[in-house]
Amino acid sequence: MENVKIAIWGFGAMGAGMGKMLMNKDGVDVVSVCDLHPDRVGKSISEVLGIKGLENVIISGDIEEVLNKGKIDLCLLATDSFTKGAFSKMKLILEKKINVITTAEEMAYPKAQEPKLANEINKIAKENGVTVLGTGINPGMIMDLLVVCLTGCMETVETIEAKRVNSLSPFGVTVMEEQGVGITEEEYNKRQAAGEMAGHVGFSESINMIADAVGWNVEKFEQQMKPILTTVDRKSPYGFAKAGNLAGINMTGQGYVDGEVKINMIHPQQIEPELEGTYTGDYITIKGNPEINMAINPEVDGGIGTIAMCVNMIPHVINANPGLKTMIDLPVPRAILGDMRNFID
Repeated sequence: MENVKIAIWGFGAMGAGMGKMLMNKDGVDVVSVCDLHPDRVGKSISEVLGIKGLENVIISGDIEEVLNKGKIDLCLLATDSFTKGAFSKMKLILEKKINVITTAEEMAYPKAQEPKLANEINKIAKENGVTVLGTGINPGMIMDLLVVCLTGCMETVETIEAKRVNSLSPFGVTVMEEQGVGITEEEYNKRQAAGEMAGHVGFSESINMIADAVGWNVEKFEQQMKPILTTVDRKSPYGFAKAGNLAGINMTGQGYVDGEVKINMIHPQQIEPELEGTYTGDYITIKGNPEINMAINPEVDGGIGTIAMCVNMIPHVINANPGLKTMIDLPVPRAILGDMRNFID
């Protein structure tokens, strides 16, 4: 059996991390990469990553050229957060009969906010005999799929709280912009009033994924946003926050079932949180029988976690029946430590 052939669209922090991880896997080859950044176009993957082994794979700014380079089993799409932004890209890939895994947060459960587009994506994928999945560390794992798994050992579930205190430092420019890292409080207030502050993308998706998995009907969804202002200068690989400006956003969200808050989300995110005494962690509390209290300290690294989720789901997506899938449709994620070809049906 030939090696699994992978293309990557978007070679920023996440895409490059996926490329690096795949270089260390058996039975899989990165065969082409698309990125528009002028510092990357025309260079080899090896040159950009500083690793030997893929000097012959040159980063192109032309996605048609990238997707037409022979047989490609799956494309990793790491360019957008929103379903609308990723839709035309996914359509192009799917119509070339190539499977897709995307980091777009809304694609973790797109029917939550974009049901029409979700139906269209599902239709396109089925017509072309391929599969599309949105995943990452969150949404995709920590505040939704892991919650669902934990309910599997419960007789009854009354309420669910998922809290993730995390660092934004591993993430790229897109996330820095969405979280307002580095902007003034005045600019934050203007953007929020104009509806231009994204903050964390994924609460609606996570809440609806959990609810559908356990059989609840979410009748109302709400979320709130507050700025996290830093008192010291903070610098990450892709962001900088001067003292007094935003280091990130504190997001909270609620899913109402039968008139009550049944699912509660708490998610403060900022660059270099330890500089002001905030220590990261993941916490899940599920009231019911038996009650479950889970804590992971420090947090599961968001950058590595997102990269690994996308790479480790490759065999499951290739094996899946055609169409739009979510993390509750596919086998549970696990580290792919052996030859990836052995995991392909």
